[in-house]
Amino acid sequence: MIKNIPSILVEKADELERYYISKFPPLSNLVKKCFLNTIETTVKKLEDGKYFVITGDIDAMWLRDSSFQVMHYVKYAKQDEQLRSIIKGVISKQFEQILIDPYANAFNQAPNKKGHKDKTKLNDWIWERKYELDSLCAPIYLAYKYWKQTSCTDIFTEQFEKALYEIFKVIALEQNHEQSEYYFERTDCPETDTLPCNGRGNPVKYTGMSWSGFRPSDDRCIYGYLIPSNMMAYVALGYAADILKDVYKKNNAYDKFGELRNQIKSGIQNYGTVHNDDFGTIYAYETDGLGNYNLMDDANSPSLLAMPYLKYCDIDDEIYKNTRKFILSNQNPYFFEGKYAKGIGSPHTPRDYIWHIAIIMQALTSDDKDEIMQCLEYLSKTNADTGFMHESFFKDNPKEFTREWFAWANSLFATLAVKLMNEDFFI
Repeated sequence: MIKNIPSILVEKADELERYYISKFPPLSNLVKKCFLNTIETTVKKLEDGKYFVITGDIDAMWLRDSSFQVMHYVKYAKQDEQLRSIIKGVISKQFEQILIDPYANAFNQAPNKKGHKDKTKLNDWIWERKYELDSLCAPIYLAYKYWKQTSCTDIFTEQFEKALYEIFKVIALEQNHEQSEYYFERTDCPETDTLPCNGRGNPVKYTGMSWSGFRPSDDRCIYGYLIPSNMMAYVALGYAADILKDVYKKNNAYDKFGELRNQIKSGIQNYGTVHNDDFGTIYAYETDGLGNYNLMDDANSPSLLAMPYLKYCDIDDEIYKNTRKFILSNQNPYFFEGKYAKGIGSPHTPRDYIWHIAIIMQALTSDDKDEIMQCLEYLSKTNADTGFMHESFFKDNPKEFTREWFAWANSLFATLAVKLMNEDFFI
């Protein structure tokens, strides 16, 4: 891992710790450790100058996780050359991986044949080949933010441009999944780890949205149009068009990418909402375009809860507000309430286990001070005195938790901590 941490990150971590010691001591033992966790433990420089980012306790690089693991550092990159080099190296590695296989969600550091041996088209670089639409979107988010924060265009290479068009190609192709060659089957596993129908997934009808085999949790989709991932794709394709137009001078980018965005948006609007008697019009989590809906939310992001954070809508959007009320209620089958906290869990983890990412995201997407304070109280009391966030914890005993070393959760918590400090939230 990196021997010398960029000085700007050490300075900001110290500042964060001092602020919380003064303003909100219950979190003061967490903020510095979580802020630095990714850079201290998961980022490795490779011989070619690129950077490989493991998730924590799994020695592989997820496109989605690695993007959000380093996202909270981007705002400081303009002030530190070493940090710019690291983030640039992460982005370069991600877009190299996308060109290796845009259907893979996780990669090995080298072509060493590690990872899962599934029935799908594998190569030696791939750790896992669960196709997740959001995996193609997250690196675009990271690259776009890096560009806007630093004004640096050195990440926008020929390889990067080629990968953008490959992403476009896959998202467009998967609007008509029956035309796709992608399949995935895993044996001797829970049914959530493999796709039905000979690895093709359950049938879907064309909607304008793009198909996804798996969720951000790496669990299979029940219905192939995963609404939060399509919302993320809508935003990411807009970012891609901006980059192609402004940096690569591709004047047709808005026409090409804009048409696909509009089809996805139309699909979300026409097929992705349902009426709920208690909450009004809400977004479904998944649909197939054939009249079937999965009404829930999963803790992992992109989630329905995360949509304002991921720039799809504002927090005061009417359908989002309705949806938020639904997913933070007992009508969401993965909303749990116990002695220590209440919040969203996931079918990926045991029942009655709440995810720290979901509590953090609830605070990040709220403008209600009381609600945010409640989330902070939960976070301060459910880390099992480890000083870090976890994947999930049992609602009645936080010392029963999953994934002791889960860097993305620590990074997202740091994002929240920095946001509240910059807003001087505790006045």
